[in-house]
Amino acid sequence: MTPITPSPRLHVVDALRGFAIVSIMLLHNIEHYDYFFKPEGLADWMVRLDQGIWDSLFFLFGGKSYAIFAMLFGLTFFIQSKNQEKKGRDFRPRFAWRLLLLFCFGMINSAFYQGDILTLYAAVGFLLIPFAKLSNKVVFVVAVCLFLQPLEWVHFFQAVLNPDMELVDPRSWAYFGKMEPYITGDSFWAMIVGNLTNGKTAVVLWNWENGRYFHMLALFLTGMLLGRKQLFGQSSENRKFWIKTLLVSTIGFVVLFIVQIKVAGMIDSAAIRRSFMTIEQSWTNISFMFVLVSSFTLLFWSKFGERVLQLLSPIGKMSLSNYVLQSLFGAVIYYGFGFGLYAHTGASYSLVIGLILSVVMGVFCTLWTKHFKHGPLEGLWHRATWIGAK
Repeated sequence: MTPITPSPRLHVVDALRGFAIVSIMLLHNIEHYDYFFKPEGLADWMVRLDQGIWDSLFFLFGGKSYAIFAMLFGLTFFIQSKNQEKKGRDFRPRFAWRLLLLFCFGMINSAFYQGDILTLYAAVGFLLIPFAKLSNKVVFVVAVCLFLQPLEWVHFFQAVLNPDMELVDPRSWAYFGKMEPYITGDSFWAMIVGNLTNGKTAVVLWNWENGRYFHMLALFLTGMLLGRKQLFGQSSENRKFWIKTLLVSTIGFVVLFIVQIKVAGMIDSAAIRRSFMTIEQSWTNISFMFVLVSSFTLLFWSKFGERVLQLLSPIGKMSLSNYVLQSLFGAVIYYGFGFGLYAHTGASYSLVIGLILSVVMGVFCTLWTKHFKHGPLEGLWHRATWIGAK
């Protein structure tokens, strides 16, 4: 069989997906995989360094890395659909089955890391199916409407009409408040049960409260549109597109970031301020996400950039395996049943651990992809996806 050479579009997408996985893992490490704990007795300079690293990483990747991952999820759906269409097949029924399989992988991942995103992608992914045959214009309009956070605007105007309304804590807070015993405890099974019950409920609610589901579907649709337009293929026209995207998204981010800093403190009503910040922060994150994607793509298309960034491609090709494995390693490193390093590592040490894991992951993926077409879980997912196919 003649080996298939990846197209430049797929190569840059693999590298971009690898970038998203690494940045997600760095955030997960400094968060101690959803258990926010600051060690006591640290020197003042270490406390300041930890805070600086925390602020910097969340500025760069918080709310952006998952968005890149989601956008590429939609792009992959388009690529797979197009490939099957060339063979005269409708991919949508098979994609629905593929989503069920992804949900199963996500539940396994959730047992170790309650913040798992795979189950949410799988659930929201079903809403992507009806858009597969709709026009670009319809898909674009729907995506824009979803990016605007329609439900949160309802909450915002309710708060404007009643600015003194009593503001209750988000429901997710109560569940997050119950996680300490099973995260810090020494029982492996208590951790599994806690993550799959209390933790899973907390994460589902948190994503709803922060408008993530609207943005997930919007990002899926955006990725599908980028695929339809073949905008990750290297060409002069596409280069112009990404340059324009970089300029527009940079201007948008700067304006929104200034608004975020200046306006929030001027709003006296807590109810209005909460809705305003939910909408504003989501827009700011998406704007910066496009800054990252356009910058990465343009840099990858340079000779120097490609030589450096292609190191991320093997990680991106094995994104499912890497996402699940980093959760397993993170739980062992930070949780009570394992080494319990949550109690001893601030953001600085956790970042070092995350960087070491990234290097190890990169070496492993590079060696694996030299001998196998798919990663371990990717291969299983692929075979299960096409089970029974003729």
